[in-house]
Amino acid sequence: MKTVLKLTASALAMTIAAGAAQAEGKLSIYHWFEYIPQELLDKFAADNDIEVTMDTFDSNEAMLASLKAGKLGSYDVAVPGDYMVKIMNDAGMLDTFESSELSHFGNIAPEWLNVDYDDGRHSSIPYQWGSTSFSVNLDAYSGDINTTDIIFNPPTELQGKINVLDSAGEVLALASIHLGIPQCTTDRDQLRALNDLVQAAKPHWASFGSDVAKDVLVSGDAAAGMIWNGFGAKARSEGANIQYAYPKQGYIVWMDNVVLLKDAPNRANALKFMDFLLEPENAAAVTNYAQYTAGVTGVEPHLSDEVKNAPELNPPAGMAGQFVQACSEEVQVVYDKIWTDLRK
Repeated sequence: MKTVLKLTASALAMTIAAGAAQAEGKLSIYHWFEYIPQELLDKFAADNDIEVTMDTFDSNEAMLASLKAGKLGSYDVAVPGDYMVKIMNDAGMLDTFESSELSHFGNIAPEWLNVDYDDGRHSSIPYQWGSTSFSVNLDAYSGDINTTDIIFNPPTELQGKINVLDSAGEVLALASIHLGIPQCTTDRDQLRALNDLVQAAKPHWASFGSDVAKDVLVSGDAAAGMIWNGFGAKARSEGANIQYAYPKQGYIVWMDNVVLLKDAPNRANALKFMDFLLEPENAAAVTNYAQYTAGVTGVEPHLSDEVKNAPELNPPAGMAGQFVQACSEEVQVVYDKIWTDLRK
């Protein structure tokens, strides 16, 4: 009997080891579209002998809905925005790690370490940060573009030619900034004003689109559009006569983060990938490709001059943006109703 038990235990150990060996060769990523160079993924795969697969999403809300619909447990890491990290953490969708598990943890820029949505960085690392505002085709409109009226009370030249992001969090945050009301307000009159504003603006919008935000400006299908600053820089570099606005009312800032997902099938490889992205050369490769700003130190020597000098990445002195807030459940229900009605 003892011999049989010993053989059974050995066989079990071999089975577990074989399963672990298989797991060591895979990594599954859930990422924003057009946000990481394929060459960098290839480099990670080759350096670590890991097969990398990646699916993409076009908004924080779409990513959350997909994970809630049964995809959690299919991916190892995802790349949510700041407010979405808090929402996911509160929902029990994230795993935790010790800083000692990441050899390059010390490269995290100090200002991105003790953040309110993941204080001390126990479930996430900073990826890239940037802003959300809008760009305007200067051939179509030559007036002052540094005002949120461009989106919510547009001049005649732009009416019916505006694309807005298909992102409830960012559209409603920018609308709140336009009105000068707090995000996630519980004041009924302010919530009514928020709804009235976006409903009145909707007839002036040609489209809702995140993945096409750059392309419609380049093609001329839109004369103005909400856009992330990196996409704005890319659109300009592709020949569109556009300018990215920093409106006087304010604009949105964000930090995208790589999170370790709960029940990640390849946890060890997820941490390898996160550690890889904390190396300055690799973080700079993302910045040079996506034209946002890295959340780690030491990237400056690796940045292209185009990125260093891009006006979209250098806001006017003294201007500060607002992060999108994660609303209480009570307010989120109202926001969801406003957004659903707006998208009808």
